[in-house]
Amino acid sequence: MGFMKLTVGLAILVVIALATPAVARKKSSRHASAAAQPQQQTEAATRLQVFLDRANFSPGMITGRYDDVTSKALSLYRQARGEPEPSLPPKPDAPPSTEGIDLGSIGPVFIDYTVIDTDIQNIGPVPPDVPGQAKLKFLPYHDAAEALAEKFHCDVRFLEHLNPGKTKTIKPGDHLKVPNVEPFDLGAVKSLQPGSEINAPAANELPDESPSPQDRAPPGISAKIDTKTNMLGLFDADKLVAAYPVTIGSTKTESPTGDWKVQRIVKLPSFRWDEAMLKYGQRSDNFHMLPPGPNSPVGVIWIALNKKGIGLHGTNEPETIGRATSHGCVRLANWDIVRLAQKIKPGVPVSIH
Repeated sequence: MGFMKLTVGLAILVVIALATPAVARKKSSRHASAAAQPQQQTEAATRLQVFLDRANFSPGMITGRYDDVTSKALSLYRQARGEPEPSLPPKPDAPPSTEGIDLGSIGPVFIDYTVIDTDIQNIGPVPPDVPGQAKLKFLPYHDAAEALAEKFHCDVRFLEHLNPGKTKTIKPGDHLKVPNVEPFDLGAVKSLQPGSEINAPAANELPDESPSPQDRAPPGISAKIDTKTNMLGLFDADKLVAAYPVTIGSTKTESPTGDWKVQRIVKLPSFRWDEAMLKYGQRSDNFHMLPPGPNSPVGVIWIALNKKGIGLHGTNEPETIGRATSHGCVRLANWDIVRLAQKIKPGVPVSIH
């Protein structure tokens, strides 16, 4: 399942990005039965997912279960190291071969985390309807559990599984068991480099233009996305150096295939929500301007390409990553889009095939 076979092309999104309002995040079926398997297996699967996450071959959400996204990430990690590919497990939930991988290098698979004040600074009520959301100045997390689940690359259900009875009323000073990943820091998004604050009505309203002459892409860096496997690969020359799962358009609203270039990177973007555009690709006068925030349909980063309305972005539904269920867009988990944004610059070639 190498990236040449897994093809590659960059995560890109159409203006029709994410139609889903910022409702309470769904409990993912990827780990719906984590509690039903032996604890030893949960820890082993989590250890592999944490290892891949730290190696920048992301399995998406940490679920504590073996699944096809984890298998794809492991396969690409082996390809990047020039290792022969072992046979795939007979079922997506079967343990893959980890021979030759130093899983012990990550240290403990779970750590004890003490909740701090900033963990609950960006929470608040979010209306379930788009008009109500458009009246807000910021789209925050619904509660502390959602914020902390994203901080540690999992979702609320897995956080609940790790901390029975402790996630309903989280407060500063509480101790939680969490996956030992590099924490996602919402507060640090504004200081990311590269990146710029754009005084535009919405990220998906940026003009159709090429990168400016002063925007020089790092030599040899390119990004590619495989629309069949839902995996994005980042390359340095011909070497695969990182990979992230993505969600692309469905068969009704396919993501735009082709070759593009990064135009600019927008942090904490606003978003023009137009139902006619989202459903039919036709711009209308009946739209709502949604504010930025972690529960924005386009997440915390928009990587615009040199075609109006096309970009690569985060999401308010990390449980959907790895599936073709979006409205013509390509999206990544917020923690992955932030990591990718730090590895590319305007002018970087991207492809979707």
